[in-house]
Amino acid sequence: MESKPASVLKALRAEIIAGTIARGTRLKEDAIAEQFGVSRVPVREALRQLETEGFVVAEKFKGVTVADSSSEAVIELMQIRRGLEVLAAELAAGRRGGDSADLLRAVANDQRSDQEVEAETPRFSFHRLVATASGNSHLDTMIERLIHQTAWAFERVTQEEVASSGADHAAVANAILRGSGVQAGLLMDEHLRRDEALYRALDA
Repeated sequence: MESKPASVLKALRAEIIAGTIARGTRLKEDAIAEQFGVSRVPVREALRQLETEGFVVAEKFKGVTVADSSSEAVIELMQIRRGLEVLAAELAAGRRGGDSADLLRAVANDQRSDQEVEAETPRFSFHRLVATASGNSHLDTMIERLIHQTAWAFERVTQEEVASSGADHAAVANAILRGSGVQAGLLMDEHLRRDEALYRALDA
């Protein structure tokens, strides 16, 4: 069962990413506590985690507000994420997917979208799946955080554009399952470079 801080964190993060809570909005502990029916303690813990992830900014005398991330900052985060995900794909290939091999095989065979993988395995989008398959828990945690932070970049991306990533995901999954680290890394790099280009086009 999810803890109260984790539940509040997940809900607030989702609302910020979706734009339901606008950038620059001040987040008041008492109001959030009342909204979720909890004390201020789990709210405070959730806000601290959101600050660590870059979603909110805490300033003395001003309180906590939703961060207003610039396009340049988002691109920088995407570049860092790309480097880490390339490493994750290479490590995952070295293990041929490890305990995540069956899930990767499902992606490779069916070319299912992130949404479908997410629906079947709540902890994983395809990129989280590869991070977990790397077998490096620290890398997994870092990538998860960056995935949350860069999710803002794709608020305006259509479902058709998201679905078109399925072929890329299938190619990466196949390379991992074959144990081809170099190819898995190159394919992941190409895939995420396309994501960066898509974001730049949206922001142009």
